[in-house]
Amino acid sequence: MKAVTWQGKRDVRVEEVPDPKIQEPTDAVIRITSSGLCGSDLHLYEVLTPFMTPGDILGHEPMGIVEEVGPAVPDLAVGDRVVVPFQIACGNCWMCLTGLPTQCETTQVSGEGMGAALFGYTRLYGAVPGAQAEYLRVPQAQYGPIKVPEGPADDRFVYLSDVLPTAWQAVEYAGIPKGGSVAVLGLGPIGDMACRVAQVRGAGQVFGVDLVSERLRRARARGVDTYDLRSFDSDKELVAAIRDKTDGRGPDAVIDAVGTEAHGSAAARLAQQASAMLPRKISGPFAERFSIDRLAALYTAIELVRRGGTISLSGVYGGMADPIPLLTLFDKQIQMRMGQANVRRWSDEIIPYLTDEDPLGVDDFATHRVPLTDAPRAYEMFQQKRDGAVKVLMTP
Repeated sequence: MKAVTWQGKRDVRVEEVPDPKIQEPTDAVIRITSSGLCGSDLHLYEVLTPFMTPGDILGHEPMGIVEEVGPAVPDLAVGDRVVVPFQIACGNCWMCLTGLPTQCETTQVSGEGMGAALFGYTRLYGAVPGAQAEYLRVPQAQYGPIKVPEGPADDRFVYLSDVLPTAWQAVEYAGIPKGGSVAVLGLGPIGDMACRVAQVRGAGQVFGVDLVSERLRRARARGVDTYDLRSFDSDKELVAAIRDKTDGRGPDAVIDAVGTEAHGSAAARLAQQASAMLPRKISGPFAERFSIDRLAALYTAIELVRRGGTISLSGVYGGMADPIPLLTLFDKQIQMRMGQANVRRWSDEIIPYLTDEDPLGVDDFATHRVPLTDAPRAYEMFQQKRDGAVKVLMTP
């Protein structure tokens, strides 16, 4: 089959690789009909290269048709249409039963000290072959796949794999009071969708911050009060502008949907680039002990949120030596929640919104649809934020 493989920093290729097969009784194999390109994939493209191996298959946002089913998967049948969550979880362990499938005790990558295995996401998360491919082996298929009805286009459901539950959890963790206010930093796919989720869940004020014109335009068209970082000489001016709209206090919650590759963090960017250029035997251990993030977005969130407010982190961070302003966090009594989205924890709450009325705007959420063979161009376009690319779907 054809699959998108990682070969090095900013080097992805579409190659012929062996077809996946049933390996365990709880496996299924699906024929992929749509697969998303995620901002988290760009971290592998640029920053997290020390944890990658040439030939790794990328991608973690798939949906498709069941082709084969293992004998211990009673609720799936060949021909079922399914969305596959990005994490691999059993559904039966203590963590899964408490709503934390990202910490699944069956698939935890304990050798790396990490949580549940993920599709297509570095050796830290199990080096499981990913979903930007023609076919996908799905471990723990007795729990993970979400069956969806025939009829609507893939766009209606494919975001259940990651974008929707990640945005939903970001809003849930933000704890926005009914009619309250939230600022979303970063209006890529997750930040854009988090604004929409906050609106349908009753937020009174939704502020969106970015520096990409197309992202700002999309959010503004849906009633978000947008702020272009390029219009401010400093973060303090941005903070003051939003505080003016919230009685001088700041918003009740801030969602950081940017993560480790924030703009305005030049020193950390250089450190990340230096780590990625080290020989492979050195770069991994170095990154595990001394890696740092570009924290401009997080620092802005800490400054912006009102005293006693909540910061919700959905952007991916990976640093082990980050300088965090604990004095400010403590003094302002800021609450923080974060983590990979627990997809099956939220999917049943989200599905009622995936109707013909389309309150979340999923049917036209994608800005680009490309064949799988165009993946290298799509990665470059998305990474460079060209051609209005906000969300890219690939079709094998």
